[in-house]
Amino acid sequence: MLPFALALTAAVAEVFGGLIIVRQNWERRYLNYFIAFGAGFLLAAVFLEVMPEALRLVGTKALYFVLVGYLVVHLAEHTLSSHFHFGEEVHGEQVAARHRSLSVLAGLMIHSFFDGIAFSSGFIVSNWLGLILFAAILLHKIPEGFTVASVMVAGGHGPQAALVSAALLGASTIVGVLAMMLFAAHVGIGLPLAAGVSIYVAASDLIPETNQQPGVRLALVVFAGAGLVVALHSLLHG
Repeated sequence: MLPFALALTAAVAEVFGGLIIVRQNWERRYLNYFIAFGAGFLLAAVFLEVMPEALRLVGTKALYFVLVGYLVVHLAEHTLSSHFHFGEEVHGEQVAARHRSLSVLAGLMIHSFFDGIAFSSGFIVSNWLGLILFAAILLHKIPEGFTVASVMVAGGHGPQAALVSAALLGASTIVGVLAMMLFAAHVGIGLPLAAGVSIYVAASDLIPETNQQPGVRLALVVFAGAGLVVALHSLLHG
């Protein structure tokens, strides 16, 4: 039961990160910084954590699944976006922002799902390895909830939707723990698919949002998000 108890702890951390956003009336320029940070964070997490594990599990076949994951989300965004209707009073830019925020939520839910798979698989090897992996994952749970809530608010969703989105990330981690016990043999497919989805979300949804803003500050914030993952990765593997 220890992995499930720790998954609940991670879920609470996600919601706490969301509360940081909804308890304050953040200006749009601050939300841009949060989105930029999330973009760098997600990209670095994919390349430093998810991809090496996927390659270890299935070798270079993982790259095909990464491509499939990327293209599936690309196809979904360009076929489903025309079916989103938020009322005539909503401008096209706001529609795009709302759809983009839901896309980000889906990508982060997949990432959280594999967080659960990661530390629950560690417990299969040993309690020590599971605890080390959980500690590394817990460190990014608050900024992850912080990121998804800020993206939802930036997309025009209310505080309740922002909190629900953070809670969904926590629930995805719990589901990942359960899935590891039931479908461990299929992790070699699901992990690279999740990598492809996350790359699309970060590179095709979040980064273009930051590129719309002039100056170098947001670019540096992207580096800061990636730097946090690099620091956590170095701490874990160093």
